[in-house]
Amino acid sequence: MCTAVSYRTKDHYFGRNLDLEMSYGERVIITPRKYEFRFLYEGTVSEHYAIIGMGIVKNDYPLYFDATNEAGLSIAGLNFPDNAIYYPNKQGFVNIASYELIPWILSKCKNIFEVKEALNNINITEDSFSKELLTSPLHWMISDSDESIVVESVKEGLKVYDNPVKVLTNNPPFDYQMFNLNNYMNLSINSMVNNFSGELKLDNYSRGMGGIGMPGDLSSMSRFVRAAFTRMNSVCEACESESVSQFFHILGSVEQQRGLVYLGDGNYEITRYSSCCNANRGIYYYTTYENRNITSVDMHKENLDSEKIIKFPAII
Repeated sequence: MCTAVSYRTKDHYFGRNLDLEMSYGERVIITPRKYEFRFLYEGTVSEHYAIIGMGIVKNDYPLYFDATNEAGLSIAGLNFPDNAIYYPNKQGFVNIASYELIPWILSKCKNIFEVKEALNNINITEDSFSKELLTSPLHWMISDSDESIVVESVKEGLKVYDNPVKVLTNNPPFDYQMFNLNNYMNLSINSMVNNFSGELKLDNYSRGMGGIGMPGDLSSMSRFVRAAFTRMNSVCEACESESVSQFFHILGSVEQQRGLVYLGDGNYEITRYSSCCNANRGIYYYTTYENRNITSVDMHKENLDSEKIIKFPAII
């Protein structure tokens, strides 16, 4: 399970927690402008925006978990089991396999307006990357500095939602997650007001009581509420160090510690890594479960006109 967040101070920041019971050997990947993307049904693209993010590389192909392009557009794919439905190749549509969606969008689009235009006639196909890497059930959060959307391929077809809270977790579908926020309109950063009865003198005996009722468990619905409340009430100075620090604190409000989510056979789900990309500057920051130091990779310090993928093993 995972959580993605979009956040803006002076610059735009985008990142996520990746919550899993195992590592896939993820690393920071830069795909330069002249790397040749070969899409299953949509031909070859050899000139495109440069991309930076976290993922794995298989058969010289970048499989991103989350990524940002040099124009400042960002995407994260999050687990969406039992709800994600992909389809066979359809005539008359732009057919993109689920594992191709991140590079396809980031290679050609610079903002949410262009993303929405690109999604008008898209069909997300059921094709797997390989026999070893089967199709993952995902939905996606896509953000620029001003807007955020959620993309879900479900039994009713492709759904594209505006995302005013700029947060995404996992199940249930996004529209239900948003409706569920109605149950928490009482949450406040201020002290509580006695609405119980005018006949009783009830006092705030502690700071933070305005947040009583905010869910504290690690389910995806509860993390959505907590991350949305934290992000939307976050206060931060605009400098880079404080912005990055605050972003990781927002993600920290929903991180998973080893021992709290047991999957059986001695396996626990934990926050494998947390990321924060300054989308304006192309600097990708991350921490891992064992390494709390913030590591950064600046895409503009690399040769972005190369044809070869650039990889940085994660410092764990």
